[in-house]
Amino acid sequence: MQKENLHTVSNYLTLYRFVSAPVIIWFIITGQQKLFVLFIIINLVTDALDGFFARRLNQHTDFGARMDSLADKVTYVLAFAGLFVFKMDVLQPYLGSLLTFISLGVVCMLHSLIRFGKISSLHTYATKIGGYMQGIFFFILFAFGFVPILYYIMISWAILSVLEMIIIQTMITDMKPNVKGLYWVVRDRRNNRESG
Repeated sequence: MQKENLHTVSNYLTLYRFVSAPVIIWFIITGQQKLFVLFIIINLVTDALDGFFARRLNQHTDFGARMDSLADKVTYVLAFAGLFVFKMDVLQPYLGSLLTFISLGVVCMLHSLIRFGKISSLHTYATKIGGYMQGIFFFILFAFGFVPILYYIMISWAILSVLEMIIIQTMITDMKPNVKGLYWVVRDRRNNRESG
């Protein structure tokens, strides 16, 4: 079995997100909103870049995909903590949908841990698109203010993408990184039945 190369640009970018987490927590605790926003945005940019470099340099590894998923979850937790600390007054009327999304995310993670013994690393197209939408919403919220229609689009997509991941996790037999989406899982299962 060939050993994976862990010393890749993508893995170092992912590592940065872990290293920056305590700093971001400090910004939240001390109420430094501008620095919090700046570092979360840097985390979001490094998240996009690590995937870009992994594809561009052909440096995909299972370890990297798992660490990227874990780093994504850390960034999500930090971003939501900051939202609740700095923007609770604006988000109060929308807590139902926001907590629904968070709860589904927890269910998805627990389901993956229980079923496969590891954190989900599917990286579906829907979750990638959702991540960009959430990043745009986050930036606009802190830079210009709350835009309800943008929130509804973002949270609807986010909830649907997490539901898709939960459904995929019930259908697959092994947690493999970078599953495109439910359509491809169903198509592959059908093709396997027909060829078997």
